[in-house]
Amino acid sequence: MSVRQESFDWRVPAIWAVLLTASAFVHAYVEVASHARIGQPVAFGRVLIVEACSHLVVGALLPAIYWMHRRWPISRQPRNLIFHVLGVVPYSIAHTVGMAALRFLWFSGIAGEAYVFPLTLDRLSYEFAKDIFSYGLLSAATVALRMLLQRLPEPVETLVATSGPLPERFAVRKRGGAEIMVEVADIDRVEASGNYAVLHVGGETFEIRSSLSRLESELDSKRFVRVHKSHLVNVARVVEVTPWVSGDWRIRLKDGSEVNLSRRYRQRFEAVVPVKS
Repeated sequence: MSVRQESFDWRVPAIWAVLLTASAFVHAYVEVASHARIGQPVAFGRVLIVEACSHLVVGALLPAIYWMHRRWPISRQPRNLIFHVLGVVPYSIAHTVGMAALRFLWFSGIAGEAYVFPLTLDRLSYEFAKDIFSYGLLSAATVALRMLLQRLPEPVETLVATSGPLPERFAVRKRGGAEIMVEVADIDRVEASGNYAVLHVGGETFEIRSSLSRLESELDSKRFVRVHKSHLVNVARVVEVTPWVSGDWRIRLKDGSEVNLSRRYRQRFEAVVPVKS
């Protein structure tokens, strides 16, 4: 069969690079304007370097924030919010120490200027107060960006010709690190989640690193059908299809969950499961 080999989605780092760069310039401009109002002018270039060091560390910490949201998603488990609240502490420490090191390296090591950034308890507390807001904003942007990219066309994937039997099971990792085998026939539906796919199996969820398009090409097309840009369903698990809004339909599965049958994918679905109006 033909499967798709997932290419790296460069939209994510590109968008973050633009956002962080714009944020650094805006913060620098505001800082210069604030000093000018109180009669203490500072050079824009110097302030920009200070802000750039902070934003570079934030960019380096973004993968950790993405990992936190994959490991403890708030959308599916609101109680996971406690892990993100606790995560602000190591985030703030890493951010403060990292930007202090970069500033010292630039000003003292490269520019040859004296630069002092005392890591006192008062300074750490001050930075921690700012990082609470920073972590919350980055978390919200992470979730919003993932939802936005799911609405946009998927990145181009390279077709690779291969052959072999369709998979009958997947190895997935449970919390705690143990791996278990999930039978394909037991999967109720598959949901897109950024660079991951979420397998819904009898009320449990498991993440695997794969795009939804790649999984669609690897699974039996007579058993698993794309019904939405973010969902595949096991047709054997469908119990009811009813009209919904804007011409869409609503699919109810045996586990009680419901997903939309988009007009875009209805013809494909009806080729396997005829729907009578």
